[in-house]
Amino acid sequence: HEFAGHITAVGAGVTTFAEGDLVAADPNISCGACRLCRMGAVNLCDHVTALGVNLPGSCAEYVVAPASVVVPLPASLDPGVGALIEPLSCVLNAVERAPGWQDAVMVIVGAGCIGLLATAVATHLGAAEVHVVEPHELRQGSARSLGATSAVAAVADLGLDDSVDVVLDASGHPGAITAAISLLRKRGRMIQMGVAHPDTSIPVFPYAIYAKELSYLGANSCGRSFRPAADLMVDLADAVRPLITHTFPLTAYADAVAAMRAPEAVKVQIA
Repeated sequence: HEFAGHITAVGAGVTTFAEGDLVAADPNISCGACRLCRMGAVNLCDHVTALGVNLPGSCAEYVVAPASVVVPLPASLDPGVGALIEPLSCVLNAVERAPGWQDAVMVIVGAGCIGLLATAVATHLGAAEVHVVEPHELRQGSARSLGATSAVAAVADLGLDDSVDVVLDASGHPGAITAAISLLRKRGRMIQMGVAHPDTSIPVFPYAIYAKELSYLGANSCGRSFRPAADLMVDLADAVRPLITHTFPLTAYADAVAAMRAPEAVKVQIA
């Protein structure tokens, strides 16, 4: 569901794109009519279908996408970087859910693709400090190269209790999430991007939520941020290109899946 490529054919009636155009596509196809779509929460559409999820996706020689979700890209953009627009759009959806990253003290938990893109976005938006929690040293180095103020193995190593404006979880790890919440100061915001197991629970302290006026927000998928992410990627392309750590041909798909298990693999692509 994360892809970019060149158009090989267009359907009848499509006039905005032509053969040879470099494009990416928002994988989420919403109905546009349900209550959530009318609210602008198209990612939570009651009738959403998604390329690569419940519709055929891009791990094939060709993929078909409705013109309504296709976004043009500059011909000079590396298509591999174009495939990072989808996860970048998820990060921008988090910015929309919890704005005000400029001048903020931020902690990002997890330095996979989402966490590292969030680090790049936070730096780009002018965060005062961006601290990354990630146990793997190679990924810590990637975070620093994207502008992280610090990168440490555990939340406890930060020494930032009651001094953080925004925590973004990109790990889904309940222990890390619980520890990170304690870092928030008054009016602090917790953004849940990491996908935890549906049965996972964490302790909640209602008094702290009340006394500090804390906010705990979910950020699920792209929202309305795919086109803004495509525009932003032009500025971030050089910085985020190193996140593509492995590239395989389609004939080696099984090897690509196996490569994803390694901690040094951030983004494994089929090209």
